[in-house]
Amino acid sequence: MLAVVKIAGQQFKVQTGDSLYVPHIEGNSGDKVEFNDVLLVDNDGKISTGSAVKATVKAEILSELVQGDKVIAFKMRRRKGFRKKHGHRTHYTQIKIESIA
Repeated sequence: MLAVVKIAGQQFKVQTGDSLYVPHIEGNSGDKVEFNDVLLVDNDGKISTGSAVKATVKAEILSELVQGDKVIAFKMRRRKGFRKKHGHRTHYTQIKIESIA
């Protein structure tokens, strides 16, 4: 069984048993979460989309906070002495898909 689910404004293609990194979700390791915003479900070749989808995706939080790679935004104006350096690391949560029902 395959599903496309919307998590924190991004779409993810998931199957039972998948482990993936999603934008940060509040919760601790071991907590169970449900995602009700399912866009597409493929059940052995039978595809349902849109308002016909009546499925939820259940997952477990494996790691509550994982930091992504550092991203640097550097601005400079030549001959003006202007330099600005700003960096950030995006926070992710690792989850494991338990079931699609």
